[in-house]
Amino acid sequence: MAYKAPVRDLSFILNDVLKVDRYANHLEGADLSRDLIDQVLEEGGKFAEEVIAPINRVGDQVGCKIEGDVVTTPPGWKEAYQQMVEAGWTSLAFDPKYGGQGLPAMIAMAVGQFTAAASAAFSMYPGLTAGAFHGIEAAGSDEIKNKYLPKMASGEWTGTMNLTEPQCGTDLGMVRTKAVPNGDGSYAITGQKIWISAGEHDFADNIIHTVLARVEGAVPGIKGLSLFVVPKFLVNDDASLGERNGVSCAGLEHKMGIHGNATCVMAYENAKGWLLGEEGRGMNNMFVVMNEARLGTGLQGLAIGDAAYQAAVEFAHDRLQGRALTGTKNPDGPADPILVHPDVRRMLLEAKAFVEGGRAFILWTALQADLQRSTDEATAQKAKDYMGLITPVVKAYLTDKGLHAASLALQVHGGSGYTEHFPASQYLRDARITPIYEGTNGIQALDLVGRKLPANGGRAIMSWFADIDAFVGENGGNEATQPFIEGLTKSKGTLQEASMWLMQNGMQNPDNAGAASTDYLHIFGLTALAYVWAQMAVASQAAIEAGSDDPFHANKLMTGRYFVERILPDARAHLKKLQSGAEVLMQMPAEAF
Repeated sequence: MAYKAPVRDLSFILNDVLKVDRYANHLEGADLSRDLIDQVLEEGGKFAEEVIAPINRVGDQVGCKIEGDVVTTPPGWKEAYQQMVEAGWTSLAFDPKYGGQGLPAMIAMAVGQFTAAASAAFSMYPGLTAGAFHGIEAAGSDEIKNKYLPKMASGEWTGTMNLTEPQCGTDLGMVRTKAVPNGDGSYAITGQKIWISAGEHDFADNIIHTVLARVEGAVPGIKGLSLFVVPKFLVNDDASLGERNGVSCAGLEHKMGIHGNATCVMAYENAKGWLLGEEGRGMNNMFVVMNEARLGTGLQGLAIGDAAYQAAVEFAHDRLQGRALTGTKNPDGPADPILVHPDVRRMLLEAKAFVEGGRAFILWTALQADLQRSTDEATAQKAKDYMGLITPVVKAYLTDKGLHAASLALQVHGGSGYTEHFPASQYLRDARITPIYEGTNGIQALDLVGRKLPANGGRAIMSWFADIDAFVGENGGNEATQPFIEGLTKSKGTLQEASMWLMQNGMQNPDNAGAASTDYLHIFGLTALAYVWAQMAVASQAAIEAGSDDPFHANKLMTGRYFVERILPDARAHLKKLQSGAEVLMQMPAEAF
Protein backbone atom coordinates (compact mmCIF):
# COMPACT_ATOMS: atom_id res chain seq x y z
CA MET A 1 0.00 0.00 0.00
CA ALA A 2 1.40 3.41 -1.01
CA TYR A 3 0.43 6.35 1.21
CA LYS A 4 -1.00 9.31 -0.71
CA ALA A 5 -0.86 12.74 0.92
CA PRO A 6 -4.32 14.42 0.84
CA VAL A 7 -2.97 17.65 -0.63
CA ARG A 8 -6.22 18.61 -2.37
CA ASP A 9 -8.25 18.25 0.80
CA LEU A 10 -5.94 20.33 2.98
CA SER A 11 -5.74 23.04 0.32
CA PHE A 12 -9.52 23.14 0.27
CA ILE A 13 -9.72 23.49 4.07
CA LEU A 14 -7.10 26.22 4.34
CA ASN A 15 -8.02 28.24 1.26
CA ASP A 16 -11.75 27.71 0.72
CA VAL A 17 -13.15 26.81 4.15
CA LEU A 18 -11.01 28.74 6.64
CA LYS A 19 -10.04 31.33 3.98
CA VAL A 20 -6.84 31.98 5.85
CA ASP A 21 -5.60 34.73 3.53
CA ARG A 22 -8.00 37.12 5.28
CA TYR A 23 -5.91 36.82 8.46
CA ALA A 24 -2.65 38.05 6.92
CA ASN A 25 -2.96 41.46 8.58
CA HIS A 26 -3.40 39.81 11.97
CA LEU A 27 -0.11 37.94 11.51
CA GLU A 28 2.12 40.87 10.62
CA GLY A 29 1.71 40.41 6.91
CA ALA A 30 2.43 36.68 6.79
CA ASP A 31 2.20 35.25 3.29
CA LEU A 32 -1.02 33.24 3.32
CA SER A 33 -1.57 33.24 -0.42
CA ARG A 34 -3.06 30.19 -2.10
CA ASP A 35 0.05 29.89 -4.29
CA LEU A 36 2.41 29.61 -1.33
CA ILE A 37 0.14 27.27 0.64
CA ASP A 38 -0.39 24.95 -2.31
CA GLN A 39 3.30 24.90 -3.18
CA VAL A 40 4.27 23.95 0.40
CA LEU A 41 1.54 21.30 0.55
CA GLU A 42 2.54 19.79 -2.79
CA GLU A 43 6.21 19.54 -1.88
CA GLY A 44 5.53 18.40 1.68
CA GLY A 45 3.18 15.71 0.44
CA LYS A 46 5.72 14.53 -2.10
CA PHE A 47 8.45 14.31 0.56
CA ALA A 48 6.19 12.28 2.86
CA GLU A 49 5.21 9.90 0.05
CA GLU A 50 8.65 9.41 -1.47
CA VAL A 51 11.04 9.62 1.49
CA ILE A 52 9.20 8.88 4.74
CA ALA A 53 6.46 6.39 3.83
CA PRO A 54 8.89 3.83 2.32
CA ILE A 55 10.79 3.52 5.64
CA ASN A 56 7.73 3.04 7.84
CA ARG A 57 7.54 -0.75 7.56
CA VAL A 58 11.22 -1.37 8.28
CA GLY A 59 10.87 0.88 11.30
CA ASP A 60 8.16 -1.39 12.63
CA GLN A 61 9.94 -4.63 11.80
CA VAL A 62 13.47 -3.73 12.92
CA GLY A 63 12.94 -1.00 15.48
CA CYS A 64 15.67 0.75 17.43
CA LYS A 65 18.70 -1.02 18.88
CA ILE A 66 20.90 -0.25 21.89
CA GLU A 67 24.48 -1.28 22.56
CA GLY A 68 25.84 0.10 25.81
CA ASP A 69 24.22 3.52 25.81
CA VAL A 70 24.37 3.99 22.03
CA VAL A 71 21.03 3.85 20.22
CA THR A 72 20.71 3.30 16.49
CA THR A 73 17.51 3.87 14.55
CA PRO A 74 16.16 1.50 11.85
CA PRO A 75 17.88 1.22 8.46
CA GLY A 76 17.31 4.28 6.29
CA TRP A 77 15.89 6.43 9.07
CA LYS A 78 18.97 8.54 9.75
CA GLU A 79 19.34 9.20 6.02
CA ALA A 80 15.67 10.19 5.71
CA TYR A 81 16.04 12.60 8.62
CA GLN A 82 19.10 14.18 7.02
CA GLN A 83 17.11 14.69 3.82
CA MET A 84 14.38 16.31 5.90
CA VAL A 85 16.88 18.69 7.47
CA GLU A 86 18.55 19.55 4.17
CA ALA A 87 15.18 20.25 2.54
CA GLY A 88 14.21 22.60 5.38
CA TRP A 89 11.14 20.70 6.55
CA THR A 90 12.18 20.84 10.22
CA SER A 91 12.27 24.64 10.31
CA LEU A 92 8.91 25.63 8.79
CA ALA A 93 7.23 27.38 11.73
CA PHE A 94 10.23 28.45 13.81
CA ASP A 95 11.06 32.12 14.37
CA PRO A 96 13.37 33.52 11.65
CA LYS A 97 15.34 35.10 14.49
CA TYR A 98 16.70 31.62 15.17
CA GLY A 99 16.95 30.50 11.55
CA GLY A 100 13.39 29.28 11.08
CA GLN A 101 11.20 30.04 8.08
CA GLY A 102 8.49 31.78 10.12
CA LEU A 103 5.55 30.11 8.40
CA PRO A 104 2.23 29.99 10.28
CA ALA A 105 1.52 27.01 12.54
CA MET A 106 -1.43 25.99 10.39
CA ILE A 107 0.83 25.34 7.41
CA ALA A 108 3.32 23.41 9.53
CA MET A 109 0.49 21.32 11.02
CA ALA A 110 -0.86 20.59 7.55
CA VAL A 111 2.54 19.26 6.48
CA GLY A 112 2.78 17.49 9.84
CA GLN A 113 -0.29 15.45 8.94
CA PHE A 114 1.56 14.08 5.92
CA THR A 115 4.67 13.24 7.95
CA ALA A 116 2.76 11.53 10.76
CA ALA A 117 0.59 9.52 8.36
CA ALA A 118 3.63 8.40 6.37
CA SER A 119 5.34 7.23 9.60
CA ALA A 120 3.99 8.12 13.03
CA ALA A 121 7.15 6.96 14.80
CA PHE A 122 9.46 8.95 12.51
CA SER A 123 7.40 12.12 12.90
CA MET A 124 7.97 12.10 16.66
CA TYR A 125 11.64 13.10 16.35
CA PRO A 126 11.00 16.53 14.76
CA GLY A 127 7.70 16.82 16.68
CA LEU A 128 9.37 16.59 20.09
CA THR A 129 12.07 18.98 18.97
CA ALA A 130 9.37 21.53 18.18
CA GLY A 131 7.89 21.18 21.67
CA ALA A 132 11.28 21.60 23.35
CA PHE A 133 12.10 24.53 21.05
CA HIS A 134 8.96 26.42 22.03
CA GLY A 135 9.44 25.64 25.72
CA ILE A 136 12.97 27.08 25.64
CA GLU A 137 11.79 30.01 23.53
CA ALA A 138 9.07 30.86 26.07
CA ALA A 139 11.06 30.50 29.29
CA GLY A 140 14.78 30.63 28.48
CA SER A 141 17.13 33.56 28.90
CA ASP A 142 18.47 35.23 25.76
CA GLU A 143 21.78 33.47 26.34
CA ILE A 144 20.14 30.05 26.47
CA LYS A 145 17.91 30.74 23.47
CA ASN A 146 20.80 31.97 21.34
CA LYS A 147 22.90 28.97 22.34
CA TYR A 148 20.39 26.21 21.57
CA LEU A 149 17.57 27.38 19.34
CA PRO A 150 19.33 28.02 16.02
CA LYS A 151 20.59 24.44 15.72
CA MET A 152 17.27 23.06 16.97
CA ALA A 153 15.46 25.13 14.35
CA SER A 154 17.72 23.80 11.60
CA GLY A 155 17.25 20.22 12.80
CA GLU A 156 20.98 19.77 13.44
CA TRP A 157 20.08 19.20 17.11
CA THR A 158 16.90 17.59 18.38
CA GLY A 159 14.96 18.00 21.62
CA THR A 160 12.91 16.08 24.18
CA MET A 161 10.67 16.52 27.20
CA ASN A 162 11.51 14.61 30.41
CA LEU A 163 8.67 14.38 32.93
CA THR A 164 7.78 10.82 33.88
CA GLU A 165 9.64 8.76 36.48
CA PRO A 166 9.14 5.16 37.65
CA GLN A 167 7.03 6.24 40.63
CA CYS A 168 5.03 9.00 38.91
CA GLY A 169 3.24 9.48 35.64
CA THR A 170 0.28 11.83 35.84
CA ASP A 171 1.04 12.82 39.44
CA LEU A 172 4.16 14.85 38.72
CA GLY A 173 4.20 16.21 42.26
CA MET A 174 6.01 12.96 43.11
CA VAL A 175 9.03 13.76 40.91
CA ARG A 176 12.29 12.87 42.68
CA THR A 177 14.90 14.04 40.18
CA LYS A 178 16.92 16.65 42.04
CA ALA A 179 18.81 19.76 41.03
CA VAL A 180 21.66 21.12 43.12
CA PRO A 181 23.12 24.58 42.36
CA ASN A 182 26.73 24.40 41.20
CA GLY A 183 27.47 27.99 42.15
CA ASP A 184 28.16 29.09 38.59
CA GLY A 185 24.59 29.46 37.38
CA SER A 186 24.26 25.82 36.43
CA TYR A 187 22.71 22.95 38.38
CA ALA A 188 23.72 19.32 38.89
CA ILE A 189 20.76 17.19 37.76
CA THR A 190 20.48 13.65 39.18
CA GLY A 191 17.64 11.17 38.71
CA GLN A 192 15.93 8.80 36.32
CA LYS A 193 13.27 9.51 33.70
CA ILE A 194 11.30 6.87 31.81
CA TRP A 195 9.31 6.71 28.57
CA ILE A 196 11.35 9.50 27.02
CA SER A 197 10.53 9.51 23.32
CA ALA A 198 13.55 10.26 21.10
CA GLY A 199 15.71 10.41 24.25
CA GLU A 200 18.73 8.95 22.43
CA HIS A 201 19.33 8.23 18.74
CA ASP A 202 21.75 8.66 15.85
CA PHE A 203 19.95 11.43 13.97
CA ALA A 204 21.75 14.44 15.41
CA ASP A 205 25.02 15.55 16.97
CA ASN A 206 23.31 16.82 20.11
CA ILE A 207 20.02 16.23 21.95
CA ILE A 208 18.63 19.04 24.09
CA HIS A 209 16.56 17.70 26.96
CA THR A 210 14.00 19.75 28.89
CA VAL A 211 13.86 18.18 32.34
CA LEU A 212 11.54 18.60 35.32
CA ALA A 213 13.47 18.41 38.61
CA ARG A 214 13.23 19.62 42.19
CA VAL A 215 15.82 22.07 43.43
CA GLU A 216 17.35 20.88 46.66
CA GLY A 217 15.28 22.21 49.57
CA ALA A 218 12.24 23.13 47.44
CA VAL A 219 8.74 22.52 48.78
CA PRO A 220 7.10 19.13 48.08
CA GLY A 221 4.58 18.68 45.29
CA ILE A 222 4.07 20.49 42.01
CA LYS A 223 5.02 23.90 43.37
CA GLY A 224 8.55 22.70 44.11
CA LEU A 225 9.36 21.71 40.52
CA SER A 226 11.59 23.64 38.16
CA LEU A 227 12.41 23.18 34.48
CA PHE A 228 15.94 22.80 33.15
CA VAL A 229 17.64 22.54 29.80
CA VAL A 230 20.16 19.68 29.86
CA PRO A 231 22.16 19.02 26.66
CA LYS A 232 23.60 15.62 25.81
CA PHE A 233 26.86 17.41 24.97
CA LEU A 234 27.83 20.67 26.63
CA VAL A 235 27.93 23.59 24.23
CA ASN A 236 30.85 25.99 24.06
CA ASP A 237 30.47 29.75 23.65
CA ASP A 238 31.21 29.46 19.93
CA ALA A 239 28.36 26.88 19.57
CA SER A 240 30.82 24.00 19.11
CA LEU A 241 30.29 20.83 21.12
CA GLY A 242 32.20 20.28 24.33
CA GLU A 243 32.43 17.29 26.62
CA ARG A 244 29.72 14.68 27.10
CA ASN A 245 27.25 15.64 29.83
CA GLY A 246 26.19 13.28 32.60
CA VAL A 247 23.09 12.04 30.80
CA SER A 248 22.74 8.69 29.06
CA CYS A 249 20.21 6.14 27.86
CA ALA A 250 19.99 3.25 30.32
CA GLY A 251 17.63 1.17 28.22
CA LEU A 252 14.92 1.05 25.55
CA GLU A 253 11.29 0.17 26.19
CA HIS A 254 9.87 -2.83 24.31
CA LYS A 255 6.56 -1.52 23.03
CA MET A 256 3.40 -2.59 21.29
CA GLY A 257 3.94 -0.11 18.46
CA ILE A 258 5.88 2.97 17.26
CA HIS A 259 8.94 0.70 17.17
CA GLY A 260 10.96 3.15 15.09
CA ASN A 261 10.93 5.74 17.83
CA ALA A 262 13.49 5.30 20.59
CA THR A 263 11.54 5.30 23.87
CA CYS A 264 14.25 5.58 26.48
CA VAL A 265 15.04 5.23 30.15
CA MET A 266 17.24 8.27 30.80
CA ALA A 267 19.81 8.39 33.60
CA TYR A 268 21.00 11.77 34.90
CA GLU A 269 24.14 11.69 37.06
CA ASN A 270 25.26 15.17 38.08
CA ALA A 271 24.39 16.32 34.57
CA LYS A 272 24.83 20.04 34.04
CA GLY A 273 21.56 21.84 33.47
CA TRP A 274 20.42 25.44 33.28
CA LEU A 275 17.21 26.82 34.72
CA LEU A 276 14.43 27.80 32.33
CA GLY A 277 12.48 30.66 33.88
CA GLU A 278 12.21 30.86 37.65
CA GLU A 279 12.64 28.21 40.30
CA GLY A 280 9.30 26.67 41.30
CA ARG A 281 7.68 27.55 37.97
CA GLY A 282 8.62 24.30 36.24
CA MET A 283 5.13 23.05 35.56
CA ASN A 284 3.99 26.42 34.22
CA ASN A 285 6.93 26.45 31.84
CA MET A 286 6.62 22.77 30.94
CA PHE A 287 3.00 23.31 29.94
CA VAL A 288 4.25 25.13 26.85
CA VAL A 289 6.07 21.94 25.84
CA MET A 290 3.21 19.67 26.95
CA ASN A 291 0.51 21.60 25.10
CA GLU A 292 2.59 21.52 21.92
CA ALA A 293 2.99 17.76 22.41
CA ARG A 294 -0.75 17.29 23.05
CA LEU A 295 -1.68 19.02 19.82
CA GLY A 296 0.95 16.93 18.05
CA THR A 297 -0.50 13.76 19.56
CA GLY A 298 -3.99 14.67 18.37
CA LEU A 299 -2.54 15.23 14.91
CA GLN A 300 -0.74 11.88 15.14
CA GLY A 301 -3.93 10.01 16.04
CA LEU A 302 -5.76 11.63 13.15
CA ALA A 303 -2.92 10.95 10.71
CA ILE A 304 -2.64 7.26 11.61
CA GLY A 305 -6.40 6.97 11.12
CA ASP A 306 -5.98 8.53 7.67
CA ALA A 307 -3.20 6.13 6.63
CA ALA A 308 -5.17 3.14 7.94
CA TYR A 309 -8.27 4.30 6.06
CA GLN A 310 -6.30 4.61 2.81
CA ALA A 311 -4.98 1.06 3.21
CA ALA A 312 -8.49 -0.25 3.90
CA VAL A 313 -9.92 1.46 0.82
CA GLU A 314 -7.24 -0.11 -1.37
CA PHE A 315 -7.93 -3.53 0.11
CA ALA A 316 -11.71 -3.15 -0.30
CA HIS A 317 -11.28 -2.41 -4.00
CA ASP A 318 -9.02 -5.41 -4.55
CA ARG A 319 -10.47 -8.11 -2.30
CA LEU A 320 -13.11 -10.28 -4.00
CA GLN A 321 -15.60 -11.96 -1.67
CA GLY A 322 -19.30 -12.74 -2.15
CA ARG A 323 -21.82 -11.03 -4.38
CA ALA A 324 -23.61 -7.74 -3.90
CA LEU A 325 -27.06 -8.02 -2.29
CA THR A 326 -28.55 -6.18 -5.26
CA GLY A 327 -26.96 -8.37 -7.91
CA THR A 328 -23.56 -9.14 -9.39
CA LYS A 329 -21.29 -6.13 -9.93
CA ASN A 330 -18.23 -7.99 -11.26
CA PRO A 331 -19.61 -10.56 -13.71
CA ASP A 332 -16.19 -11.40 -15.13
CA GLY A 333 -14.77 -12.32 -11.74
CA PRO A 334 -15.46 -15.11 -9.24
CA ALA A 335 -16.88 -12.60 -6.74
CA ASP A 336 -17.48 -8.90 -6.23
CA PRO A 337 -15.06 -6.51 -4.48
CA ILE A 338 -16.01 -6.25 -0.81
CA LEU A 339 -16.60 -2.54 -1.37
CA VAL A 340 -20.09 -3.46 -2.66
CA HIS A 341 -21.22 -4.63 0.79
CA PRO A 342 -23.12 -2.08 2.94
CA ASP A 343 -21.31 -2.98 6.15
CA VAL A 344 -17.89 -2.53 4.56
CA ARG A 345 -19.03 0.85 3.29
CA ARG A 346 -20.26 1.69 6.81
CA MET A 347 -16.80 1.07 8.22
CA LEU A 348 -15.03 2.99 5.47
CA LEU A 349 -17.40 5.95 5.67
CA GLU A 350 -17.10 6.00 9.47
CA ALA A 351 -13.34 6.39 9.10
CA LYS A 352 -13.55 8.78 6.12
CA ALA A 353 -16.03 11.10 7.84
CA PHE A 354 -13.86 11.27 10.94
CA VAL A 355 -10.60 11.76 9.03
CA GLU A 356 -11.91 14.58 6.85
CA GLY A 357 -13.67 16.28 9.75
CA GLY A 358 -10.61 15.84 11.95
CA ARG A 359 -8.37 17.47 9.35
CA ALA A 360 -10.55 20.56 9.34
CA PHE A 361 -10.81 20.62 13.15
CA ILE A 362 -7.06 20.48 13.71
CA LEU A 363 -6.37 23.14 11.07
CA TRP A 364 -9.04 25.37 12.65
CA THR A 365 -7.19 24.86 15.94
CA ALA A 366 -3.84 25.65 14.30
CA LEU A 367 -5.37 28.88 13.02
CA GLN A 368 -6.18 29.81 16.62
CA ALA A 369 -2.56 29.05 17.56
CA ASP A 370 -1.47 31.57 14.94
CA LEU A 371 -4.05 34.17 15.95
CA GLN A 372 -2.67 34.14 19.51
CA ARG A 373 0.02 36.44 18.15
CA SER A 374 -2.45 38.70 16.33
CA THR A 375 -1.68 42.39 16.33
CA ASP A 376 -5.29 42.91 17.44
CA GLU A 377 -5.54 42.42 21.22
CA ALA A 378 -9.14 41.16 21.23
CA THR A 379 -8.44 38.63 18.48
CA ALA A 380 -5.33 37.39 20.29
CA GLN A 381 -7.17 36.99 23.61
CA LYS A 382 -10.03 35.11 21.99
CA ALA A 383 -7.59 32.75 20.26
CA LYS A 384 -5.75 32.13 23.55
CA ASP A 385 -9.06 31.31 25.21
CA TYR A 386 -9.88 28.85 22.42
CA MET A 387 -6.48 27.18 22.61
CA GLY A 388 -6.91 26.61 26.33
CA LEU A 389 -10.40 25.19 25.89
CA ILE A 390 -9.80 23.13 22.75
CA THR A 391 -6.38 21.53 23.37
CA PRO A 392 -7.69 18.65 25.55
CA VAL A 393 -10.46 17.99 23.00
CA VAL A 394 -8.00 17.85 20.10
CA LYS A 395 -5.73 15.48 22.00
CA ALA A 396 -8.38 13.12 23.37
CA TYR A 397 -11.10 13.13 20.74
CA LEU A 398 -8.82 12.84 17.72
CA THR A 399 -6.77 10.03 19.28
CA ASP A 400 -9.84 8.08 20.41
CA LYS A 401 -11.34 8.33 16.96
CA GLY A 402 -8.04 7.79 15.17
CA LEU A 403 -7.67 4.52 17.06
CA HIS A 404 -11.27 3.65 16.14
CA ALA A 405 -10.52 4.35 12.46
CA ALA A 406 -7.43 2.11 12.61
CA SER A 407 -9.51 -0.65 14.21
CA LEU A 408 -12.17 -0.33 11.52
CA ALA A 409 -9.48 -0.46 8.85
CA LEU A 410 -8.14 -3.71 10.28
CA GLN A 411 -11.69 -5.10 10.36
CA VAL A 412 -12.13 -4.27 6.68
CA HIS A 413 -9.02 -6.35 6.01
CA GLY A 414 -10.60 -9.29 7.83
CA GLY A 415 -8.20 -12.11 8.68
CA SER A 416 -5.57 -10.55 6.44
CA GLY A 417 -5.49 -7.52 8.73
CA TYR A 418 -4.59 -9.69 11.70
CA THR A 419 -1.40 -10.81 9.97
CA GLU A 420 1.76 -8.82 9.34
CA HIS A 421 1.46 -9.22 5.55
CA PHE A 422 -0.67 -6.06 5.42
CA PRO A 423 -0.09 -2.68 7.12
CA ALA A 424 -3.36 -2.67 9.10
CA SER A 425 -1.80 -4.32 12.16
CA GLN A 426 0.97 -1.76 12.41
CA TYR A 427 -1.46 1.14 12.16
CA LEU A 428 -3.59 -0.26 14.97
CA ARG A 429 -0.57 -0.96 17.16
CA ASP A 430 0.93 2.47 16.49
CA ALA A 431 -2.37 4.23 17.15
CA ARG A 432 -2.92 2.55 20.52
CA ILE A 433 -0.37 4.71 22.34
CA THR A 434 -1.95 8.00 21.28
CA PRO A 435 -4.84 7.96 23.81
CA ILE A 436 -2.30 7.17 26.54
CA TYR A 437 0.74 9.41 26.29
CA GLU A 438 0.95 13.18 26.78
CA GLY A 439 -1.75 12.82 29.44
CA THR A 440 -4.24 9.98 29.14
CA ASN A 441 -7.55 10.83 27.55
CA GLY A 442 -9.30 10.47 30.90
CA ILE A 443 -6.98 13.16 32.28
CA GLN A 444 -7.72 15.36 29.26
CA ALA A 445 -11.45 15.00 29.96
CA LEU A 446 -10.96 15.96 33.62
CA ASP A 447 -8.84 18.93 32.54
CA LEU A 448 -11.58 20.07 30.17
CA VAL A 449 -14.37 19.78 32.75
CA GLY A 450 -12.46 20.85 35.85
CA ARG A 451 -10.16 23.59 34.58
CA LYS A 452 -10.73 24.69 31.01
CA LEU A 453 -14.52 24.90 30.95
CA PRO A 454 -14.95 27.15 34.03
CA ALA A 455 -11.86 29.30 33.34
CA ASN A 456 -12.65 33.04 33.28
CA GLY A 457 -16.28 32.35 34.09
CA GLY A 458 -16.74 30.13 31.03
CA ARG A 459 -15.71 32.94 28.67
CA ALA A 460 -14.16 30.64 26.06
CA ILE A 461 -17.09 28.29 25.54
CA MET A 462 -19.60 31.16 25.54
CA SER A 463 -17.55 32.87 22.84
CA TRP A 464 -17.39 29.64 20.85
CA PHE A 465 -21.17 29.19 21.12
CA ALA A 466 -21.60 32.78 19.89
CA ASP A 467 -19.40 32.03 16.86
CA ILE A 468 -21.53 28.98 16.06
CA ASP A 469 -24.73 31.01 16.39
CA ALA A 470 -23.33 33.65 14.06
CA PHE A 471 -22.37 31.01 11.50
CA VAL A 472 -25.82 29.42 11.68
CA GLY A 473 -27.44 32.81 11.26
CA GLU A 474 -25.37 33.58 8.18
CA ASN A 475 -25.83 30.20 6.49
CA GLY A 476 -29.26 28.97 7.50
CA GLY A 477 -31.04 29.93 4.30
CA ASN A 478 -29.63 27.41 1.83
CA GLU A 479 -31.83 24.32 1.58
CA ALA A 480 -28.97 22.18 0.23
CA THR A 481 -26.87 22.65 3.38
CA GLN A 482 -29.77 22.75 5.83
CA PRO A 483 -29.09 19.25 7.25
CA PHE A 484 -25.61 20.39 8.27
CA ILE A 485 -26.90 23.55 9.90
CA GLU A 486 -29.64 21.66 11.75
CA GLY A 487 -27.19 18.99 12.88
CA LEU A 488 -24.80 21.62 14.20
CA THR A 489 -27.61 23.48 15.99
CA LYS A 490 -28.85 20.31 17.68
CA SER A 491 -25.37 19.22 18.70
CA LYS A 492 -24.59 22.63 20.13
CA GLY A 493 -27.84 22.42 22.10
CA THR A 494 -26.80 19.00 23.43
CA LEU A 495 -23.45 20.40 24.52
CA GLN A 496 -25.16 23.32 26.25
CA GLU A 497 -27.48 20.91 28.05
CA ALA A 498 -24.49 18.84 29.16
CA SER A 499 -22.69 21.97 30.35
CA MET A 500 -25.71 23.02 32.44
CA TRP A 501 -25.94 19.54 33.98
CA LEU A 502 -22.29 19.76 34.99
CA MET A 503 -22.82 23.19 36.55
CA GLN A 504 -25.77 21.92 38.55
CA ASN A 505 -24.39 18.53 39.57
CA GLY A 506 -20.62 18.66 39.37
CA MET A 507 -19.94 21.15 42.15
CA GLN A 508 -22.18 19.48 44.72
CA ASN A 509 -20.55 16.11 44.04
CA PRO A 510 -17.14 16.17 42.27
CA ASP A 511 -17.56 12.48 41.38
CA ASN A 512 -20.43 13.53 39.11
CA ALA A 513 -18.03 15.75 37.15
CA GLY A 514 -15.45 12.98 36.97
CA ALA A 515 -18.00 10.40 35.85
CA ALA A 516 -19.37 12.74 33.19
CA SER A 517 -16.06 14.05 31.87
CA THR A 518 -15.33 11.57 29.05
CA ASP A 519 -18.89 11.68 27.69
CA TYR A 520 -18.78 15.47 27.90
CA LEU A 521 -15.53 15.59 25.94
CA HIS A 522 -17.02 13.38 23.23
CA ILE A 523 -20.09 15.62 22.93
CA PHE A 524 -17.68 18.53 22.59
CA GLY A 525 -15.67 16.68 19.93
CA LEU A 526 -18.78 15.79 17.97
CA THR A 527 -19.96 19.41 18.09
CA ALA A 528 -16.55 20.65 16.96
CA LEU A 529 -16.64 18.28 13.98
CA ALA A 530 -20.24 19.28 13.25
CA TYR A 531 -19.07 22.90 13.12
CA VAL A 532 -16.24 22.25 10.66
CA TRP A 533 -18.34 19.85 8.60
CA ALA A 534 -20.98 22.57 8.25
CA GLN A 535 -18.28 25.00 7.12
CA MET A 536 -16.99 22.49 4.56
CA ALA A 537 -20.51 21.82 3.30
CA VAL A 538 -21.14 25.53 2.81
CA ALA A 539 -17.87 25.91 0.89
CA SER A 540 -18.48 22.90 -1.37
CA GLN A 541 -22.09 23.86 -2.05
CA ALA A 542 -20.97 27.38 -2.97
CA ALA A 543 -18.48 25.91 -5.44
CA ILE A 544 -21.18 23.73 -7.00
CA GLU A 545 -23.58 26.66 -7.30
CA ALA A 546 -20.78 28.67 -8.91
CA GLY A 547 -20.61 26.07 -11.67
CA SER A 548 -17.92 23.66 -10.50
CA ASP A 549 -18.35 20.11 -11.76
CA ASP A 550 -15.38 18.84 -9.74
CA PRO A 551 -16.58 15.58 -8.10
CA PHE A 552 -14.52 16.54 -5.04
CA HIS A 553 -17.36 18.78 -3.84
CA ALA A 554 -20.16 16.28 -4.38
CA ASN A 555 -18.12 13.64 -2.58
CA LYS A 556 -17.45 16.06 0.27
CA LEU A 557 -21.16 16.65 0.73
CA MET A 558 -21.93 12.92 0.65
CA THR A 559 -19.27 12.18 3.27
CA GLY A 560 -20.60 15.02 5.40
CA ARG A 561 -24.10 13.61 5.17
CA TYR A 562 -22.81 10.34 6.60
CA PHE A 563 -21.33 12.26 9.53
CA VAL A 564 -24.57 14.13 10.21
CA GLU A 565 -26.88 11.13 9.82
CA ARG A 566 -24.81 8.25 11.24
CA ILE A 567 -22.23 9.73 13.66
CA LEU A 568 -23.57 12.99 15.07
CA PRO A 569 -26.61 11.34 16.76
CA ASP A 570 -24.12 9.73 19.18
CA ALA A 571 -24.09 13.06 21.03
CA ARG A 572 -27.52 12.34 22.55
CA ALA A 573 -26.37 8.92 23.76
CA HIS A 574 -23.35 10.52 25.44
CA LEU A 575 -25.69 13.04 27.09
CA LYS A 576 -27.90 10.27 28.45
CA LYS A 577 -24.88 8.50 29.95
CA LEU A 578 -23.51 11.74 31.36
CA GLN A 579 -26.79 12.50 33.11
CA SER A 580 -26.78 9.14 34.91
CA GLY A 581 -24.21 10.60 37.30
CA ALA A 582 -21.58 8.90 39.41
CA GLU A 583 -23.67 6.57 41.55
CA VAL A 584 -23.52 3.51 39.30
CA LEU A 585 -19.72 3.93 39.03
CA MET A 586 -18.90 4.64 42.66
CA GLN A 587 -21.33 2.52 44.68
CA MET A 588 -19.57 -0.81 44.08
CA PRO A 589 -17.07 -1.68 46.84
CA ALA A 590 -13.45 -2.04 45.71
CA GLU A 591 -13.29 -5.71 46.65
CA ALA A 592 -16.20 -6.49 44.28
CA PHE A 593 -14.20 -5.67 41.15
